[in-house]
Formats: sequence, C-alpha cells, structure tokens
Amino acid sequence: MTHETGKLNLQRIDRLARVLSDLNNRGHEVILVSSGAQVVGMSKLGLSKKPETLQEKQAVAAVGQSELMSIYDRTFSGYGYNVGQILLTKDVFEAKEREQNVINTFNALLGFRCVPIVNENDSVEVEEIKFGDNDTLSAIVAICTKADLLVLLTDIDALYDSDPNKNPQAKAIRTVERIDDSIRTLAGDTISGKGTGGMITKIHAAEIATAKGIDMYIASGSNPDILYDILDQKPTGTLFKGKKENI
Repeated sequence: MTHETGKLNLQRIDRLARVLSDLNNRGHEVILVSSGAQVVGMSKLGLSKKPETLQEKQAVAAVGQSELMSIYDRTFSGYGYNVGQILLTKDVFEAKEREQNVINTFNALLGFRCVPIVNENDSVEVEEIKFGDNDTLSAIVAICTKADLLVLLTDIDALYDSDPNKNPQAKAIRTVERIDDSIRTLAGDTISGKGTGGMITKIHAAEIATAKGIDMYIASGSNPDILYDILDQKPTGTLFKGKKENI
C-alpha cells in the first residue's frame, strides 16, 4: 500500500482497483479488506512517527480513513464501480443481531454492484474490541459473507519450508491440505515488513477460514495481476485447502 517513504503507492492502488473491477466485470463479487488508515493519516498530517497516545492514534486513523476512501472512490469510479465503506470492531460479531446487520449491508452493497471496502474501526477501538490485524479480520469477513475464496495479498509471497530471509534455498509450499503443528512451526517469527501481522497471523487466518470450508491463498501483493493467476488456478503463492466437509 505504501512506498518506503511512507507515502501511498498510488500506482499499485490503481492497479488493484483495475484488477478488482475487471473481476467484477467477469461476474465475480469482490470484497476488499484494506489497511492503511494510520499510515495515510500520518502522511496527511505531516507526522514523521506514529503518535504515542490512544487518542492521537485514533485521530490520525480518522483522518487517514477519510483520505484512503477518497482515493479508493476515485480509482474505482474510474473503472465504473462505486465503493462502500464498512468499519468493523470485534464486538460486532459477538451479538447475533449486529452481525446479521453487517451481513445484510454486505449483501446490499454487492447487490448494488458496489465494492465493499472493509477496515478495522481504528478511530473507536480499544483493546477489548480490536482484531489487531487485517488477516484475522478478512477471515471473519469471508466467513460471514460465505465467500468462495480468501486471498491475502502481502509482502510475504508464500509459506516456505524454512525462513527465506535466512535460507536462500528455502522452497515455497504451494498447497497445504491441513494445518498442524508442523505448519505453525514453519510460520516461526517471520514478520511482514510494514503491516501489523506476520506469517503467524496469516496461518491463524487460514485456520479460521479453512475450518469453515473456505480456501485461502497467501500471495505477493507487489502486482495485483496475480489475482488472475489465482483464479486461473496457476501455481503461485500458497493455497490452504478448506475443509469442505464442514461447509
């Protein structure tokens, strides 16, 4: 989402909007779970480092979320699609009626052929109601919308048989049929460069999604065109197979 400077990578965002819009043109229904509010807010406010107090962090996120949605609105509208913002906290899914209201909103947006854009509601969250990472959030969104597929686009392009940062001979694992302790161990402490999560949070998201029968991919987000390869079932990233008997 961002350059090394901390500024938004507008070229990549535009490419993502183009690919997702094209997938909509093919007849797919697409939901985008997107981070970036605090980073964008920092840039907008001219801050060189993250604020330390909760109030300041929430204010920065509020500024950033507005800017982020403005950018998404402009880029997606250029390809013929409207967007709708959904901000969530964990407690929404702890009450059946509130969860159903969220599901109804997703369904209505998709019915209007809009692209729902989801993020954690950083402006109001406290520790008790925060997801903490968008990997987990995306898995829960996939379940409540009964998605066919969850794709995590990230700077970690696949699950490897050893840490690729330490072992140049590490090999990508293309398919994981079952997540067990050996897979969890492979996740180790591999950390994503800028996000709040690392491979551990992605494995956790895979456990949540696959338990409900949803296939999940981890793939490189450097070129969103990789989504075409995934839908065409070309070998890329890592596929975690959903437990189809639990659908």
